[in-house]
Amino acid sequence: MVQGHSSLKLPPIFMKRLLIFGLILIVSLLTLGPAVMLLLGSFSQRLGRIGPFTTAKYVAVYTDPLFPRIIGNTLIFVLSSSMLATVLGTALAFLNVRTDIPGKGLFQVLPLVPMMFPHVLFAAAWIMLLNPSNGLINVWLRSLFRVSSGPINIYSLGGMIFLEGLLDVPVTFMVVAPAMFSFDPTLEEAARVSGAGFGPVLRRVTLPLVRPAVLAAFMLAVIRSLAAFAVPQMIGIPGRVQILTTYIYRIISIGWSPDYGRAAAVGVLVLAVALILVYVYRSLTAESEKFVTVTGKGYRPRVIKLGLARYPLFLGVLVFFLILVVLPLAVLVYMSFLPYVVPPSAKAWELFSVANWVYVLSDPIAGRALRNTVILAIVGATAAVLLSLFVAYVVTRIRSSLTALLDSLTFMSYAFPGLIIGIGFMWFLVRTPLYGTVWALLLAYVGTYLPYGVRPLGSAFFQIHKDLEDSGRVCGASFLGTFWRIVVPLVVPGAFAAWTLLATMFVRELSVAAVLARPGSEVLSVQVLKYAYDGLWGRVSALGIIMILLSTALVALASGTRRLVGRNLRQD
Repeated sequence: MVQGHSSLKLPPIFMKRLLIFGLILIVSLLTLGPAVMLLLGSFSQRLGRIGPFTTAKYVAVYTDPLFPRIIGNTLIFVLSSSMLATVLGTALAFLNVRTDIPGKGLFQVLPLVPMMFPHVLFAAAWIMLLNPSNGLINVWLRSLFRVSSGPINIYSLGGMIFLEGLLDVPVTFMVVAPAMFSFDPTLEEAARVSGAGFGPVLRRVTLPLVRPAVLAAFMLAVIRSLAAFAVPQMIGIPGRVQILTTYIYRIISIGWSPDYGRAAAVGVLVLAVALILVYVYRSLTAESEKFVTVTGKGYRPRVIKLGLARYPLFLGVLVFFLILVVLPLAVLVYMSFLPYVVPPSAKAWELFSVANWVYVLSDPIAGRALRNTVILAIVGATAAVLLSLFVAYVVTRIRSSLTALLDSLTFMSYAFPGLIIGIGFMWFLVRTPLYGTVWALLLAYVGTYLPYGVRPLGSAFFQIHKDLEDSGRVCGASFLGTFWRIVVPLVVPGAFAAWTLLATMFVRELSVAAVLARPGSEVLSVQVLKYAYDGLWGRVSALGIIMILLSTALVALASGTRRLVGRNLRQD
């Protein structure tokens, strides 16, 4: 009897090994495979053929007289935008969690809203606002201050830093806010009892204790900025400011014979740096456990009274979110009814029409891009969540060197700049029937964004006790039967959260698609970029609003389906 029970307590050893080896194979193909092919491609003569091996591509890249300047631009852009995002995200987290600022419930949601705003549209909106020739804000400033040009030029390194810093604020906020909340206030109170004021307490107690979270947020912002493509391409190229990602894209997109080997040689450098940064990030997040100040005793974070500064700070934060979300969206809506950039006036009202909407809705390429984007969002997110379910379950439930390897392979995707890994997938798939199809994009999307599905589901699995699975097996259920009938229903909220996040990311993804998309496999983000190249800002705005509406519809679909599934599970 006891022996029978022990045999049911865990899945058979061969089932576990088969599942683990199968997942390692799949995840390796999606993550390690393109990276290896990128490395091999950097030593090869041309796309589609590995070998004969040569170092000529590396010599061509690293002896380019422009390369040192590009490295310098990249360092300034990455470090400055990451610093801006970290300062803003930390300040928002502090005001939201630790102070009595009004509207705290609203400000818990607002920092996350920009994550649904496609970066290509954010850049396009600010170009329409701050274009040095006819940007709406520049036109208003010229009339106000009686100047003949400018005065603000978005096509600059400073403009790139400003926009990328704003776009990375949600990431830094999400990393720092939990650390601000999980904070024992007795440490601050002890400092105040000793006579320290607000400033010294903040500088010498609060910030040192959340330092690992702040450093982790900064490192994550650095990783994202290093992979940035939409803002540098749309803002930097007209301003003649190149960084590594736009330099790579220029190599493969200009001329009759793109040099993919040379692009791969630069990509190997970026990927190596990104992998090091991810390792540092993981070390920082592990280090944060040494700074835990909340124990088993009850606690409540002390709310700091802002006094007279309460409402000015509230207005400041409100203006910040107007700049981050409302203003760009309003510009897109306004411009979608105009043939070119015109300041609000009687003349603009005379030019109002639905011509841009008629064009993008009747454009067969835009229609195909919309269809492909919907397929990638729904089918791709579903496939990614299914794979993430098994990966997250194995990593959290089975502790071994193999599952540690699987976890590392999965997390590796965090280090993959989309443009770089897109080139890796190109080398990986060029000699297969998938190359140039929407299914190549689907594989690349799943491989690039797999961690965004595994992490939420891993957190959900950690909250489910293994006794529930043991009970199912005692009653005679198989391993897969227990998994699908007991475990999966309990992680439904996490699965839908992961699906929503992945679907919206797949809608806005540009960097991977910019490399892999071919005629017939266009997506909305690439089509928006093409309209922007031609200066067709009205069509950019109309198609961009369609992208935002599509993301909103997918979120609503996921939310409604989650409620329906949850109600059926409760009834069962």
